[in-house]
Amino acid sequence: MADIELIGVPFDGYGRPGNQARAAEVLHNAGLTDAFDHHHVTTHDLVLPEPDRGRGASTGLINETALLAMTDALNIRVGEAVLAGRFPVVYGGDCSSLFGVVTGLRDHVGDVGLVFVDGHEDTMPLDVSEDGEAANTEIGLLLGLTGRLLAGGLGDRLPALRPEQLIVLGPRDDAWRRRFNVGTLADSGVWLAPLAEVADDPAGAGRAAMAELAAHVDRWWLHIDLDVLDPLEFPAQGLPDVADEPGGLTWDQLTDLVVSLFGSRAHCVGASLAIYDPDQDHDRTDAANIVQFVRNALARTTLSP
Repeated sequence: MADIELIGVPFDGYGRPGNQARAAEVLHNAGLTDAFDHHHVTTHDLVLPEPDRGRGASTGLINETALLAMTDALNIRVGEAVLAGRFPVVYGGDCSSLFGVVTGLRDHVGDVGLVFVDGHEDTMPLDVSEDGEAANTEIGLLLGLTGRLLAGGLGDRLPALRPEQLIVLGPRDDAWRRRFNVGTLADSGVWLAPLAEVADDPAGAGRAAMAELAAHVDRWWLHIDLDVLDPLEFPAQGLPDVADEPGGLTWDQLTDLVVSLFGSRAHCVGASLAIYDPDQDHDRTDAANIVQFVRNALARTTLSP
């Protein structure tokens, strides 16, 4: 079994000092390390610049300085961990951690697929983004569907992913995307199973997804945005005082989905877990549920180098 390298990401996409920036610390304190009790575990937390609520000059995204520092740090750390035969688990922050993860895999490891489990497709063009949150944009940017005029340190790294390398499971954001006239990734050559299909048969959807991905790559990364869950199951997602999008998976459905992904001949090289807001989890129930999910889904699978 591979050694686990836990990489904590103290980043908040809105430049807040708390909220998602505290997720890694709270999950560590809730026993995330102990969830991998049959593996040797090392831990490392990124150190990032002070948060900034403004939109950056080179990307137009909030908290740009920390975003670019996070991208640089994850690019190196994830690449080094995989090359050394460890299984990195990036946790905390939001989906913009994929800028560093995916470019790090490309730069240091080679062709690696991405299994993206999320309630949203995350393809919002920068010039239409209402709020400048990077976590609404990363898949479109990684694929090169958007951001062609993006400059600076982030633009130099992109695109970093081809459509056939990507699997998307669980989105339920059709109505939201229609508001901005943003199409679906399914029309861009990406294999996608929306929420209804995944919820109807989580294990079957996972097996079908991996059969498709394994035809193109022999290694893959698992990314889970916890807003794929129903807010009734997992309230600590989204923004405080803003109604979360209804619907989503249950914890059991998400567990069945993730376990089914590991039956493929393609090898999982690492995972990331994002979108947990401890400021909306006062009694730490959601933190405990996340740790239990990791124990049931990730740690019980065979993670071999």
